[in-house]
Amino acid sequence: MAQLPSYKDRNFIAIIGDEDSVTGLLLAGIGHVNGPKKNFLVVDNKTPISKIENTFVEFTSRKDIAIVLINQHVADDIRHLVDDHDQAFPTVLEIPSKDHPYGIIIRFIYIFLFV
Repeated sequence: MAQLPSYKDRNFIAIIGDEDSVTGLLLAGIGHVNGPKKNFLVVDNKTPISKIENTFVEFTSRKDIAIVLINQHVADDIRHLVDDHDQAFPTVLEIPSKDHPYGIIIRFIYIFLFV
């Protein structure tokens, strides 16, 4: 019988986003630091795209993360990686931020014109 992917060990939610989004979720209790590994990245205008890309790849490769939350404006910077992620676990969810509300029209146009 084929081995089903394990979801029972996926206990954490990770977030990549602006300071307000990350702080709010850390205050809600999702923060976890285990040695050099943590489940959050604060992104500002000085954060290099390569750091965001590396963190996204790390979070989507870890076996202890069930959900990766990412601000939509940050996801737009690494759209190629977000769109290439096709696994059920971890699930990647784009969320709005205080300064960048969710652009549903932009997503609608992208889905129907480019996919």
